[in-house]
Amino acid sequence: MVRQVIHIDEEKCTGCGICANACHEGAIDIVDGKAKLVRENFCDGFGDCLPSCPAGAITFETREAPEYDEAAVQQAKAAKTEAAKAEDAKKAEVRAKMEQMAKMHHAGGGCPGSRVMQINRAPEEENAGAPQPAFFAKPVSRLTNWPVQIKLAPLTAPYFERAKLLIAADCTAYAYAAFHEEFIRGKVTLIGCPKLDDIDYSEKLTAIIKNNDIRSVTIVRMEVPCCGGLERAAKKALQDSGKFIPWQVVTVGIDGNLQE
Repeated sequence: MVRQVIHIDEEKCTGCGICANACHEGAIDIVDGKAKLVRENFCDGFGDCLPSCPAGAITFETREAPEYDEAAVQQAKAAKTEAAKAEDAKKAEVRAKMEQMAKMHHAGGGCPGSRVMQINRAPEEENAGAPQPAFFAKPVSRLTNWPVQIKLAPLTAPYFERAKLLIAADCTAYAYAAFHEEFIRGKVTLIGCPKLDDIDYSEKLTAIIKNNDIRSVTIVRMEVPCCGGLERAAKKALQDSGKFIPWQVVTVGIDGNLQE
């Protein structure tokens, strides 16, 4: 039949995804970084997505298209709701396990390698960063929390309160010589490797940021593409936490220098 449906100009589309969220019928998907009308029979032609597009890439057009199928739309919505419930239940189960592990660590149980510890540095260690003759200089650890692996970190701990959080790719400390002095010092440190761990850290980091009074977040990553997973997870955690927290991303080159 000939009827009114939306038209998406791919050249103008930025792939932001706002229109897909605005479409209550689920007619739009993001495909290869562009919004597309993938289910024409789901488009009711009312254009709820038009005013939401910041690029002005969506307009109406009248052409041959399948008839609007309200029954199919409702069925798809019900399936999406059930899938969301299942996903929420799965997340709740993972969260419960994490909380149980955290309780065990706080109680002194669990694996010694993941037991929560706050490391108190002696005053002379804190002052060791002052300029000294090279032959007197002695490197000093600035680490003040344990564990540091994101997968092992508790959701809450005393050292998280009013903390400046450092989320770092584990290779960065090996590549950048002054890592302790310039990044770990004065911060609570969490590290991970998104490629080797093969895990999305965003949910764990979201819980840590949401459940604690985090004052700032510094993300330190390597220049290699696989390190982008850590940056994306940290940014998603900041967004999903619902908090406005100052943050920055620092990139370390393979040559050991900081990149602009």
